[in-house]
Amino acid sequence: MTMTLSQGTEEEPSSTSLNKIYTELYITEGGSGEVNTEHEVIELECTRSRNEERKIDLNDIFSALPNKEPPQRVLTKGIAGIGKTVAVKKFTRDWADGEANQAFTFVFPFTFRELNLIKEKEFTLIDLICYYFEEVEGLDISDYKSSKLLFIFDGLDESKFPLNFAQNGLCRNATMKTTVDILLTNLFEGKLLPKASVWITTRPAAANKIPLKHINRVTEVRGFNDEQKEEYFQKKISDKTIAQKVLDHLLSKPLRSLYIMCHIPMFCWISATALQNLLVNEDQAELPKTLTEMYMHFLIKQTELKNQKDYHGGDSDRDMIMKLGKLAFEQLQNGNIIFSEEDLKECNIDLKQAAVYSGICTQIIRKESGLHKKEVYSFIHLSVQEFLAALYVHKTFVDQRKNLLSPKAVIPVSEGGESPIIFLHKSAVDMALEKDHGRWDLFLRFLVGLSKDKNQGLLKKIFGEKDKLPQSREDTIGYIHRKIQKTSYTNKGINLFHCLNELGDQSLVEQVQKYYNSGDVSKISPIHWSALAFVLLVSNDDLSVFDLRKYHGSEAVLERLLPVLKVAKIALLSESNLTDRCCSYVSPVLTMKSGGLEELDLSGNHLKDSGVQLLAGSLQDASCKLSKLRLRQCGITTSGCPPLARGITSNPSHLRELDLSKNKLHDMGLMQLSDVLENCRLETLRLSGCGLQEIGCTHLASALCSNPSYLHNLDLSRNSFSTTSVNQLSNFLQHPDSKLQRLWLFKTNLQADDAAVLLSALKPDHLKELDLGANTIGVAGAQKLSELLKNPKSKLEALRLQGCRFTDEGCAVLASSLKTNPAHLRDLDLGRNIMKEHAIEELSKFLEDQSCRLEILNLKCCIVTEAGCQALIVAVSRCFSLRELNLKYNLFMDESLELMCDWLSRTECKLEVLRLSFVKENTCLLLAAALRSNPSHLRELELSNSHLEESVKFLTNDDFKLTVTDQNVFKEQALSATLREKLKKLEFI
Repeated sequence: MTMTLSQGTEEEPSSTSLNKIYTELYITEGGSGEVNTEHEVIELECTRSRNEERKIDLNDIFSALPNKEPPQRVLTKGIAGIGKTVAVKKFTRDWADGEANQAFTFVFPFTFRELNLIKEKEFTLIDLICYYFEEVEGLDISDYKSSKLLFIFDGLDESKFPLNFAQNGLCRNATMKTTVDILLTNLFEGKLLPKASVWITTRPAAANKIPLKHINRVTEVRGFNDEQKEEYFQKKISDKTIAQKVLDHLLSKPLRSLYIMCHIPMFCWISATALQNLLVNEDQAELPKTLTEMYMHFLIKQTELKNQKDYHGGDSDRDMIMKLGKLAFEQLQNGNIIFSEEDLKECNIDLKQAAVYSGICTQIIRKESGLHKKEVYSFIHLSVQEFLAALYVHKTFVDQRKNLLSPKAVIPVSEGGESPIIFLHKSAVDMALEKDHGRWDLFLRFLVGLSKDKNQGLLKKIFGEKDKLPQSREDTIGYIHRKIQKTSYTNKGINLFHCLNELGDQSLVEQVQKYYNSGDVSKISPIHWSALAFVLLVSNDDLSVFDLRKYHGSEAVLERLLPVLKVAKIALLSESNLTDRCCSYVSPVLTMKSGGLEELDLSGNHLKDSGVQLLAGSLQDASCKLSKLRLRQCGITTSGCPPLARGITSNPSHLRELDLSKNKLHDMGLMQLSDVLENCRLETLRLSGCGLQEIGCTHLASALCSNPSYLHNLDLSRNSFSTTSVNQLSNFLQHPDSKLQRLWLFKTNLQADDAAVLLSALKPDHLKELDLGANTIGVAGAQKLSELLKNPKSKLEALRLQGCRFTDEGCAVLASSLKTNPAHLRDLDLGRNIMKEHAIEELSKFLEDQSCRLEILNLKCCIVTEAGCQALIVAVSRCFSLRELNLKYNLFMDESLELMCDWLSRTECKLEVLRLSFVKENTCLLLAAALRSNPSHLRELELSNSHLEESVKFLTNDDFKLTVTDQNVFKEQALSATLREKLKKLEFI
């Protein structure tokens, strides 16, 4: 059993105890076995960890979740160098030491690198096990069947097996001789040794080699989180002072992108190697600030690791680096990260001879041979391969005037005989932008970074002379600026900013930070919006909420900020002048395998049916996890309903909220959405103002009856209900499984008898909010509502009955019923009803009750008499929970307002919003004085149609902050120029 963990390569002499150096990796459950379409480092930089993902301890990946069976086949994915193999070694070590997973009798760890070497041979499963693990040669088939087995297969991405699940033959017998490929597919499907557990690790790009239906749990190794990075450096660097300096350096704001890459344990090792060496031997001011500088220092460190033995003949460091660079570049062109000894020989690399002299090969090339004689090789990390490839291409261009990226291109020569480096950089930039999946992105960063003066100085340490670069880096910077201008929303655009960072150019970033921090977004051009995307992605800012209005609502800005949208959980894109074109940007984000968009608000945009059709295709994708979709007032018609219904019902398990209000769906559109209502688990449905008549409302209510368990909030305001549709809706409300909490039926043409039927169907133990405004409730309805309020089970928190044509008697009945159960109600709207002395008296008793917790009270346009006004002011002054009060368009005389001013001046008054109208000038002054004596709570005052000039002067004193909402009033008044200017500064006008 492996006792040590090599940091770098297997040949490194300073191998360390696995338990001593191992730092817990961040492993999450979830995701899918998808193909990753971006360069892995780019994907890492453009993805934020999801805080809600369930972290799994390494030794618990086969543990059961509550009320579930333990998984039998687990797939663990993670990018190169992230720690998958280390996790396998640690898991196996803990099992062998008796510390974890002792339920497994035997653990058999295989690697695909080893299996690749015997893929042409045939074995029985038992023979295959014994071929690798001589310790179990004495076991027979009964031992395997009676034991709990775990097979581990590390490195699926390196597999040379076809793994043809569809065509491979059946193999249920562990003693049947067949190909290794057939053994593997039957073992993965659970047909061979069906009780055995299987654990497979892979890079994301190869995860789909095994159909997901054969996998019970998908986990992902995310490498190190921030705490684990710190733990790693403290363990790796014995000198704690130097370890802290390394962390402080990486945590500095300019190095944010390097710190992000420290999620990769191998990059932590490279950084620790380079930085520790510099801090011990050189000035701290020279610490690398870019990726290229870090890798240059790492390479220089390896050239210093020379063997003390005598060495006769062979390559210099320079020659060996160029040979390794040639290998790296040619294999990168072929898409290879694993290569054979023949590949090395083609580049004239003799590792056995070179290892005697130089540390370069032993530290940068990893050799693995497993239990077989044939050896395979790889660079310790793909980024090291890309760095050496870039170095080789750069030096070949400078020294030999050959552009390996465009061999047929004619390269002009300057008077001094040198070739301008810009021609190489143009080829590299164009190639990186043209190729798919970011294959050359990191290579490009390294290539342009090598031309920076600081890296030129470092190259001189290796190659003995400084490169002759007749053109400055400004040419490359200018070319990249022009490309950014043309490159829109892809991660490639973000990579170009990383290239500018490698070149030491911060001009775009600094400009956009200046405009953004000042709030002057009008000066931000398209190129600056791309810069802002880069700034946000490499910042520590919380990007879980993407609010387009915070930046600038337009499709051009959305396109440039799409990389930021990709890391968000909530996308607020409402009222942003978007058209159906924006859906082509948003739709791919919904289907991102690594994405986590849960809430999308596109309300108030011109999406129309064509936009909805684009969205619908993404909604039905299994990767879409959207739980809230708001499409209020988006120009959707009946024609948009079928594709929307198909999209939602094809993937119904996630959506919980749907808002289609103020779209012209009409009855036919609603009927086409029936499948959504019957099959989804909607908790909130908003269809306000959708033009529904009797047929649509009845059909809707019927659909709700077939799926009553989930809906909690229903908004059907501004549609037209008939007796038939009310009866059908009542059936839904009375259904034993119905748990509706909020019902909005504002202006739905309810008549008195229908309202009474509907109110009788409401369940008091569930209902929390009810809006029946602008309907004719009548005496019978008021009586039913009173019974609902008096019910001891009632938990109603908001009741809105504005414009229900209640008389004083009806209002009194309602107000009286509030006293029975006063503790729950928080929001009461009785505006535009008639309230005289009797109703005010009953309402006052409720407000003065010590159990009353009312916070919002709207009595707009309903108090008839001056006596009622005075009684009400006395009552509200004793309701200490009140925060918002609307008394507009009531005839408050001076005496009533004086009582109000007295209340407002008291410290126990906690009112935050006050709305009044027709206030005279002298009363305004009293009001101003009252507010100034108790200014800490009131934040909004509306004084509609009032005489304001003198009181506004008083209210706008420099030490009194107040928002006046009715801005039109000021515009109508003949205000002095001085006062008008002051109001403008205070944003009152």
